[in-house]
Amino acid sequence: MFDKLGAVENRFLEIESKLSDPSLADRPDEFRRLSKEHSSLQEIVDEYRIYKKLKSDISSNKEMLAESDDEISAMAKEELKELEPQLEVSTKKLQLLLLPQDPNDQKNILLEIRAGAGGEEAALFAGEMYRLYQKFAERQGWRVELISASQAEKGGFKEIIGMIEGNKVYSRLKYEAGVHRVQRVPETEAMGRVHTSTITVAILPEAEEVDVKINQVDLRIDVYRSSGAGGQSVNTTDSAVRITHIPTGVVVACQDERSQLKNKEKAMKILRSRILEAEQERAAKEHSDTRREMVGTGDRSERIRTYNFPQGRLTDHRIGYTTHGLPDIMEGHVEALFDALQTHYQAESLKKAGYAQA
Repeated sequence: MFDKLGAVENRFLEIESKLSDPSLADRPDEFRRLSKEHSSLQEIVDEYRIYKKLKSDISSNKEMLAESDDEISAMAKEELKELEPQLEVSTKKLQLLLLPQDPNDQKNILLEIRAGAGGEEAALFAGEMYRLYQKFAERQGWRVELISASQAEKGGFKEIIGMIEGNKVYSRLKYEAGVHRVQRVPETEAMGRVHTSTITVAILPEAEEVDVKINQVDLRIDVYRSSGAGGQSVNTTDSAVRITHIPTGVVVACQDERSQLKNKEKAMKILRSRILEAEQERAAKEHSDTRREMVGTGDRSERIRTYNFPQGRLTDHRIGYTTHGLPDIMEGHVEALFDALQTHYQAESLKKAGYAQA
């Protein structure tokens, strides 16, 4: 592990030297690439330097234990009581930082929520879950943009898609992909019976043009008049856009903006991300199932969580996590849940990497 850390620090110093070269200003693409790599290495190098300082301080204090002066020896002993636990914490941090990184962790995401079984209740819950993620994102300082929404006739959404932009959004939200089950008494239920409904959540890393190359000749673009819930027209111009990627059959439609150009831009964002997701799933099946083991399959048929409103209880079935603070959860206070998920999958990753401390 420590040979690797030394190599990482050397690479970090090499990049710093290159970034200080004035001639780099004439090569903006290389500057961006080096800056991104420098940023990705910063955290691990900072922690490695903390680790080395702790090791050095512990070594010095152990030498002082052998001093004949009782006062110096006692001070060294007290110092060691503080330093050794800190070294253990730093070692575990470095082990986590050295794990293979998901290449999507730094990316923004497309959040896609669709009503599943349960009709009106499922549509209502889809809207509530979008609001939950929106509130959580806003507290993180992330930017949330509504991309597309298909409203249900009696409230909620049959489908709602948003873009969330910020620092390490995918790394924090990637465990949300799957089927979410809600159990509650609908307002229209006269007998007070609990109904079960489901929604699906997809977390797609945002695909930039460099990630997915799309040839214009492979696209069929149709324009039409947008319509609202129930089919009524909400625009008198052909501003809605439907894009079909012919090689893959992926179809994306967007009608929320009054501008055809803006709808096309949003539709292309969704299209790129869906094609990237399909390509990554194909590659994972062909080459390795490691990532799928680490984070769950992410399959939308996999029930990951139950929200039981009569008992105020949330249960994440993957890690056996239960809380009775469902009202707070629905207001976007999901930090404890997300921390538990991240800790669980990091521990699984450490075991696979062979670290005994896991």
